[in-house]
Amino acid sequence: MSALKKMPKFIAVLFTLSLWSNDLSSAEVGVDRLIGAGNEPQNWMTYSGTYNAWRYSSLSQINQSNVKQLVPVWVFQTGVVDGGFSCTPLVVDGVMYITSPWNRVFAIDAVTGKEIWHYYYPVPEEFGLLYGPWNRGVALGHGLVFMGTIDNHLVALDAETGEEVWNVNIEDVDQCGCNITGAPLVVKDKVVVGVTGGDSAHRGYLNAFDAKTGKRAWRFWTIPAPGEEGSDTWSGDSWKYGGGATWLTGSYDPDLNLIYWGVGNPAADFYGETRKGSNLYTDSIVALDADTGELKWYHQQIPHDVWDWDAAYECVLMDLEVEGKKRKLLINVNKGGYTWVIDRTNGEFVNAWPIAEEINWISGIDSEGNLLGRLEPAVGETTLICPSIGGARSWNHAAYSPKTGLFYTTAIEWCQDLTVQVEEPRPGEPYFGGVFELRRTPQGEAWSHFDAYDPLSGEKRWSYRSKYPLLASSVATGGNLVFTGDPEGNFMAFDAVDGEKLWSFNTGSGHRGSPITYSVDGIQFVAVPVGWGSAVSGIMSQIWPEVEDFPSGSALFAFALGK
Repeated sequence: MSALKKMPKFIAVLFTLSLWSNDLSSAEVGVDRLIGAGNEPQNWMTYSGTYNAWRYSSLSQINQSNVKQLVPVWVFQTGVVDGGFSCTPLVVDGVMYITSPWNRVFAIDAVTGKEIWHYYYPVPEEFGLLYGPWNRGVALGHGLVFMGTIDNHLVALDAETGEEVWNVNIEDVDQCGCNITGAPLVVKDKVVVGVTGGDSAHRGYLNAFDAKTGKRAWRFWTIPAPGEEGSDTWSGDSWKYGGGATWLTGSYDPDLNLIYWGVGNPAADFYGETRKGSNLYTDSIVALDADTGELKWYHQQIPHDVWDWDAAYECVLMDLEVEGKKRKLLINVNKGGYTWVIDRTNGEFVNAWPIAEEINWISGIDSEGNLLGRLEPAVGETTLICPSIGGARSWNHAAYSPKTGLFYTTAIEWCQDLTVQVEEPRPGEPYFGGVFELRRTPQGEAWSHFDAYDPLSGEKRWSYRSKYPLLASSVATGGNLVFTGDPEGNFMAFDAVDGEKLWSFNTGSGHRGSPITYSVDGIQFVAVPVGWGSAVSGIMSQIWPEVEDFPSGSALFAFALGK
């Protein structure tokens, strides 16, 4: 028997990896590669894997028959255990790029986990940090790595060396009460990036910058100024402080040359008397010309939101048959518990279906997309609202598999006692207009689930129940697998067809980030950021006190098949 055969599986894999020669040479990530990212399943070149935001890879070396053989092959520690590890790793030609809290960027050998370079953003010693130190990832393109910062800058780094190339201050963080926690999106010669600020007295926007120089190319204001179309949906001067954050990452259709971005809630979150009207373009999906930022169409899901629901989550693009005709669709999960299906060529409503069981802020949505039976809390009165402010789903992203035709997403069953309060805006300061306390559902329970749906009809195909809220993204693969993690540290693989849990590994800390899969030299890996934390996990203790003792962390785990 050879020495290799005598080794434990994970040691054997490490030994094999150490023999590989990985010169880390790579071609520049340009326009054509980003558009054709789906043709390079060995890489994960953009935040959602591809512009259509499927979070899917056709890699199938790891599959239903052998996933039980997965073992950890390396672990990379960022050394920043603060606020949760929420990033999506990117991989191009054997090099992985990750971010940690407090805007640290690392380039790593994707085979061995060895650091190539790191960049520590010079965070100011004193500034108003309203939205936490977390960061969800970078964007790649034109030889550069792009990252938004917690003090509202956008920086570009040399992809090979990590040296700073340019740095743009978008807006004074203390003045706006906003920053950048989402990953940018590179589209052609521009880098597009959103902003937080939906829970502070701030007017939201989406910016595009010249990728090479950092010069701003265009800005789309999510709240119209007086005289602009839609300005009549805001009363008085409420438009100045109306929220409308673009805090996550959008999608892009190169055939239509449209960027799709979700817009968050209006501010104040709960007190709507000072902002009478439908409050465009909050709680909307906007379609913008990629070259100019011009608004081509919008679809508002929730006019005059008084519950802090967002349409800011991922915009998943897919072409499906609707009543016998193939249509270009966009699927968006709203924080309030419904999934909207709209035509991405014109914003026309197609369908809406729930991901949660406990929803009481409306009684339903009609065939035209109108909200029915709105439960609007009165000022000064405490009202039970389901779901809670944490959402029927948090920002963690869904996955879609073209192989199974199913859409995979998490949901949380929980509620809150909401008391609306009169509040005046103070620029750059929190602007909620109420207080809340989490509650179990009227049945006395609170739980979470991970589900597979028909993306058009919302028919549920299978479900996995979790005691605690599932706050990690998922990734689907050509091996008919879907991966996600839970707060107790379990990283799990499910049969994408029937939902059977096929494999699990405890990583020692809870999951709040986004797993990916990639391959180098014909070997498929699955990588996942591990580190419990974030705003939503912080309020969970109101229902589950024990989560305060869940261990923190900030490690990137990579798995491959054992030998």
